[in-house]
Amino acid sequence: MRTKIVAGNWKMNKTFQEAEELLAEISEGLESCELQNTDVILCVPAPYLELAADFCDGSKFMAGAQNIHDQDFGAYTGEVSAPMLKSLNVDFTIIGHSERRKYFGESGDFLKKKVEASLKHGIGPIFCCGEVLDERNQGIHFEVVKKQLEETVFLFPADEFRQIIIAYEPVWAIGTGVNATPAQAQEMHAAIRRWIEGKFGEEVSESTIILYGGSCNAGNAAELFRQPDVDGGLIGGASLKASEFLTIVKAAEK
Repeated sequence: MRTKIVAGNWKMNKTFQEAEELLAEISEGLESCELQNTDVILCVPAPYLELAADFCDGSKFMAGAQNIHDQDFGAYTGEVSAPMLKSLNVDFTIIGHSERRKYFGESGDFLKKKVEASLKHGIGPIFCCGEVLDERNQGIHFEVVKKQLEETVFLFPADEFRQIIIAYEPVWAIGTGVNATPAQAQEMHAAIRRWIEGKFGEEVSESTIILYGGSCNAGNAAELFRQPDVDGGLIGGASLKASEFLTIVKAAEK
């Protein structure tokens, strides 16, 4: 049985004081949750990573970054490297989010290098893939997502691919309040799992965690998570409210 994961992506939100209060609320709320098969990750803005890592001690969540550079050190003003994250006891990082692809022009080759850097330093990549609305309307959404995987994480050997979490995010549903139906989510997740099996074999395919992201919230999480190939969620706006995020965590555990 695959472990469920609920990962919060705070994006560029919260002041330091607000972040501290939210971390405390979530940490306290998780204490009353009986989590047998669900892991919780909070991907906070870079200035709050040390704070999140400190909260992790004795808490039921792990700290994650929202971005990582492909180089370990150097003249890359404003960037954060894998050794830096590792020194803060950050366990995961998001790679390939559609906002990084769109606003910062991150290519498949660059994203592959980021995955290499994270794996090299023992940081778990949460690798995002997904189509925009026009691509879905054209009926090419499967081809788009498969290509995103083939030019990046499918280039790794099986033993390294096992360490990667896949997050399917239909771009048309991110932050719009319009989420894919459970059937749409399951359809794409099942396709991704078939592609993984074709590349790496059934055992790797069955053990790979595939998250859904795209306006997942307290109201629809339970139904989404009941789909056989949906292993939890990468949660955006709903992760900024402790009560809603905790409801989603509980939905994953059911």
